[in-house]
Amino acid sequence: MDLPQVVSREEWLTARKELLAKEKELSRVRDAINEERRGLPMVKVDKDYVFEGPEGSSGLLDLFDGRRQLIVYHFMWLWDTNEGCSSCSMLTDNIGHLSHLHAADTSLALVSRAPFADIQRFRARMGWTVPWYSSYRSNFNYDFNATMDESVAPVEYNYKDKATLTLEGLSFFIKGDGHGVSVFLRDGDEVFHTYSTYGRGADLMVGTFNYLDLTALGRQRHISQFLHHDRYDT
Repeated sequence: MDLPQVVSREEWLTARKELLAKEKELSRVRDAINEERRGLPMVKVDKDYVFEGPEGSSGLLDLFDGRRQLIVYHFMWLWDTNEGCSSCSMLTDNIGHLSHLHAADTSLALVSRAPFADIQRFRARMGWTVPWYSSYRSNFNYDFNATMDESVAPVEYNYKDKATLTLEGLSFFIKGDGHGVSVFLRDGDEVFHTYSTYGRGADLMVGTFNYLDLTALGRQRHISQFLHHDRYDT
């Protein structure tokens, strides 16, 4: 990777102010998009999903833990190695103290289509405390396009059907788990789906990326090249 050009402090300041103007414009665009996201219509969730967690079987309403909003991270499970995906693990490593979300009447939970005992084992290995549920006994992953299996439901990932994914060279997402985020709102005992994002839409949840994007060397590697945190040499 080429290093940045070496210039005088005055030249650097000129370039920095030019970039600052673009950063401010990006912030304004992001604020506008966030407002538009909040204004999206919502869909009532009528299906009774069954999850397994530390207290046994739970419904989607239970995952709110009494709060008004729920953010679900669809955590990919690697069946060949029987462990959590390293990219999803990196994202989970970046989840902060949940008290701040809870103060905003919002819960956050991980959901994987894997047996709960395997989830608990891996969660203990990673040292996480964030709530994590198994959707193994329900169609939750399929209905919210986090697991693709044509025998269960038509393939759709990141709002693209099988033909589009194939055409764009994204056949990896045609079968098996994908990652994503789904957001729900509770009104009494009624639950509504307000938003889902997939692919790089989850980048905002990875604080490591936001830090590295400030540096001259940047991220240096694709998210899939980051390891489980207990597998680094340093």
